[in-house]
Amino acid sequence: MTEARTATERIAATPVPLWVRPTTLVWTLALTLAVVLWLVGKDIAPWAFKFPRDWAVPLKFWISDFTAWLVEDASFGIFTFSEFTRAISWVIEQPYTLALSLLATGFLKGQGSDAVQILPPLSWIAITATVIALGRYTKDWALAALAGGCFLYLAIFGQWHGAMVTLASILIAVPFGVVGGLAVGLAGYRWRPVERLIRPVLDLMQTVPVFAYLVPILFLFGFGPVSAIVATIVYAMPPMVRITILALRAVPGETIDLGHMVGCSRRQMTWKVLVPTAMPGLMVGVNQVIMLSLNMVIIASMIGAGGLGFEVLASLRRLDIGAGIESGVAIVVLAIALDRLSQALANKNPPAHRESESTLPFWRRYGYSTACLAIVLVTGAAGLIAAWVQSYPEAWTITTGTVWDSLVRWINVNFFDELEAVKTAVLLNVLIPFKRFLLGLPWVAVVGLLAVAGWALGGWRLALLCAVLSLFNVTVGLWAKSMITVYLCGISVIFACLIGIPIGILSAERERLWRGVKVVIDTLQTLPSFVYLMPVVMLFRVGDFAAMIAVVAYALAPAIRYTAHGLQRVDPQLVEAGIVSGCTPLQTLTKIKLKLALPEILLGINQTIMLALSMLVITALVGTRDLGQEVYIALTKADTGRGITAGLCVAFIAIIADRLITAGARRAKARLGLA
Repeated sequence: MTEARTATERIAATPVPLWVRPTTLVWTLALTLAVVLWLVGKDIAPWAFKFPRDWAVPLKFWISDFTAWLVEDASFGIFTFSEFTRAISWVIEQPYTLALSLLATGFLKGQGSDAVQILPPLSWIAITATVIALGRYTKDWALAALAGGCFLYLAIFGQWHGAMVTLASILIAVPFGVVGGLAVGLAGYRWRPVERLIRPVLDLMQTVPVFAYLVPILFLFGFGPVSAIVATIVYAMPPMVRITILALRAVPGETIDLGHMVGCSRRQMTWKVLVPTAMPGLMVGVNQVIMLSLNMVIIASMIGAGGLGFEVLASLRRLDIGAGIESGVAIVVLAIALDRLSQALANKNPPAHRESESTLPFWRRYGYSTACLAIVLVTGAAGLIAAWVQSYPEAWTITTGTVWDSLVRWINVNFFDELEAVKTAVLLNVLIPFKRFLLGLPWVAVVGLLAVAGWALGGWRLALLCAVLSLFNVTVGLWAKSMITVYLCGISVIFACLIGIPIGILSAERERLWRGVKVVIDTLQTLPSFVYLMPVVMLFRVGDFAAMIAVVAYALAPAIRYTAHGLQRVDPQLVEAGIVSGCTPLQTLTKIKLKLALPEILLGINQTIMLALSMLVITALVGTRDLGQEVYIALTKADTGRGITAGLCVAFIAIIADRLITAGARRAKARLGLA
């Protein structure tokens, strides 16, 4: 009996040959069928290559008809849907008008060209001093100097008014996004069915292209800054929901038990125990809402946001690279100030309570607030006498626009032939062949291979998800444009990884190099996406090559960051063991470090794909003919159905890539014993 058991265990422990494993057999069969269909299927089954138009689902018409019904006929008893959207607009417009008056326009009497200013806005000195005081209060003088320097930059480089219009939008969008995200996150934390319901909705919200948000919002709320704020809230809310659920789940059980022991009601448990304990995590969500709101300002300017986003967009339209870069850098500077201040506020310890403080006068207890109020009043009064106190003098401003324009002009004059040669070579030898190959694939084979990949990496559920989502792109009649999107995204991600992963490897163990690389990629990730288009268009004109360069520049950072992060997290003892066993530096890198860092590198590739897809929609402005162009055309025509359908196609491509790569990273971790 013992011998039989030993033999059975020996057979079970014997590794199965690769060629007889079920996964290998299924892959072999699927690839064989796909190749046969590709070679001989056009004559036998032409429908497998070009989905018949008669079979297409008219989803875009259904959506357009539904939104038209909402706006024109839908009613909920005592009010119509149009009255409901107007009420939302009014609720947002009131605080926005106040913030805009305080920061940019002043308080006006009358409307349009007849408006007369009765009170000026806060002076540039007052706002800068308030930001400095906020930096000192939340952390230290170093942060105060950084935040004050950022706002002083906006004044010196002539970007003050646009920055204040943008800041007014952010000050309204962020509270709405935070409160809405917190409410939905609390519901998801309380009730598991709610979390399961909102999870796919959040996935869609974070993968649908930003342009696709604008189409229905423009249709429902009209053109103007309020519509732009609504779009910003919708775009920036999902991270707050996710982080709220995670932060509340991370509250220690002992803290919750203590709340129950002292007799807290459900409301007290939420607002007196859970939310205060989870506050550091929740503030990370607030920081994400701020950064995503700033990332939205340029795109939201297409439906009336104004501010720095409008200036970048206007510069792109007239190809004024100098003005566009200055406005883009102003957005980055504003983002840095708000990011550092919100991070400091998230990490700030609650003030210690002292009994003696209650006896102090108001101006001693609230010194920072009192000082800021005094500066506002003094500069407001002084601004009536000296105009430079109220508004930064235009004569004192400086500009670098001519430098950027001259640089691009010099490159075009001296290196035009070389740039054209590179562009032509890449187009003819890489881009066009790859595009023709993907467009020539039968959709049946692609859907089948995606399903097999899902089954191999994550089981039948992932296989079903990949098949259904890819079939959606087929049945709505957008398969060809989906393949062009995949082609542009895929080739851009390949180039981004070929550049980013080696840089991450080189900088992972070189501290000085990593500090420099980190500054560069942090800057790349805060630059608005539209800023990448201007120099690319000036150097390479419009087309797929220009779009690819812009996408690579925008999506490069995660490939570098995750590669370096993964290599830095490798256990030093394993590396030391490899060196002791005689591994060369190259063997140590390839056989130990890169293998152990593979899950992190895969996640970096995943993030690169997500950024590439989000940028591809914007590159529709430079002549691409993919799903992004569909969304952009829908925006210009206010065609809700067309925009949402194309946006869902992009989102489903992103979700398929995300799920497959995440499943692959999970399997790699399990195989390496890291799970």
